Amino acid sequence: MARSGKRGIVLEDGRIVEAMAPVVVSASRATDIPAFYARWFFHRLKVGYSVWRNPFNGVKSYVSYHDTRFIVFWSKNPRPLLEFLPELEARGIGCYLQYSLNDYEGERLEVGVPRIAQRIETFKQLSQRLGKDAVIWRFDPLILTESIGIVELLKRVEAIGNQLHPFTRKLVFSFADIAGYRKVQSNLARSGIPYREWTTREMEEFAARLAELNSRNGWNLQLATCAEAIDLASYGIAHNRCIDTDLIVRLAYRDAALMQHLGIRIEAAPPGNLFGLNPLPQGAILLPDGSYYQSVHRKDRGQRLLCDCMVAKDIGEYNTCPHFCEYCYANGGKEAVAENWNRYRAKPLGETITGE
Repeated sequence: MARSGKRGIVLEDGRIVEAMAPVVVSASRATDIPAFYARWFFHRLKVGYSVWRNPFNGVKSYVSYHDTRFIVFWSKNPRPLLEFLPELEARGIGCYLQYSLNDYEGERLEVGVPRIAQRIETFKQLSQRLGKDAVIWRFDPLILTESIGIVELLKRVEAIGNQLHPFTRKLVFSFADIAGYRKVQSNLARSGIPYREWTTREMEEFAARLAELNSRNGWNLQLATCAEAIDLASYGIAHNRCIDTDLIVRLAYRDAALMQHLGIRIEAAPPGNLFGLNPLPQGAILLPDGSYYQSVHRKDRGQRLLCDCMVAKDIGEYNTCPHFCEYCYANGGKEAVAENWNRYRAKPLGETITGE
C-alpha cells in the first residue's frame, strides 16, 4: 500500500510551502467535523489545503487536498454533511461515515447532541443518500453507571436498532475504559457521574446477549468491537477496522487512482465452467460488478496497539468539540473547548479549525 506523499502548495497569502498530500483523510477522531466544522472543511477543500496542529508538540503543518480521493467521517450529528455531499460527488471523492448514535439522554452524558429521534432521522437520510454500507452505526462507548446496567444498555441498543437496521450493515461498539484516560476520569468526577468499569465477565455477557438480540430481531448486522483486547469471536463479533481498506474498495473500486494508492488490483472474474461456476482464487473478495480483488489491508503503526485502522491523515484537533460529552477523551476541559469554539466563530474559514 502506498503512503501519502508531499507536494508544494501556494498559500492564500502567496507563500509556497511543503504540505502533506493524503489520499485518504480522516475527519475526524479528534473532533466532530460534520457537526460543527462542515462549512469550514468544505471551504478548505475548495481552497485546497488546511493547517493541522500536532497535539503533542503544538507544531503546525500543512495538509493539501490535491490528491484526496476518499474521506472517512466521524460524527454524532452529521446532519450538516447532507448539504455538502453533492460537492464530494462533483470532485469524485468517496466517503463513508462512522455515526455514533447512543442513548444517554436521561443521564445527560451527551448534552450537546440533538434528540434521539432527530439523530435517527439523519441516519436514515444519509443511508438513503450514500447506501447502507457507507453509514456505520456505533453505540460507542458502552457506559455502566448506577442507573445503567447490561439489561438497560441492551434495551437502549434494541430500541435504536429496531429503527436503524434496515439502513446499515454494521454495529460497532466499545466498552468504556475510564481508568485508561485520566482526563476522562476528571471530567466525570467533576460532573458527578457515578460510572464503573466493565469486568471481563460482563463484557462476555453483553456480547452474548447482543448477538442473540441481533439474531432474534432479524437485524443480521455485522457486529464488531473498536480497539478492544477481548476476543468475542465465539459470539460472532469481530475486531473492527474503522478506517478499513476493504470497505473503501467495496465503495470506490472504480476509482483507479485510489486503487493504485491502496495497492489493489481489480481482476475480472474467470469464465464459468460447464456447471456455470466461477472459481475464484483463494482469499479473493467479490465486488458488486462481478470482479474481485485480494485484500491488502495493513494496520497504521502510528495508531494505538489495539487499533486496526489503515493509514489515513486525521485533520481534527483536540479540545474543539462542543458536544461536551462527559466521557470524551478528546477534550481536556470544557473551558478550553469554549475558548477554541469562540476563536473558530470569530474566524470560521481560517486555515485551522480554531481560526488561528
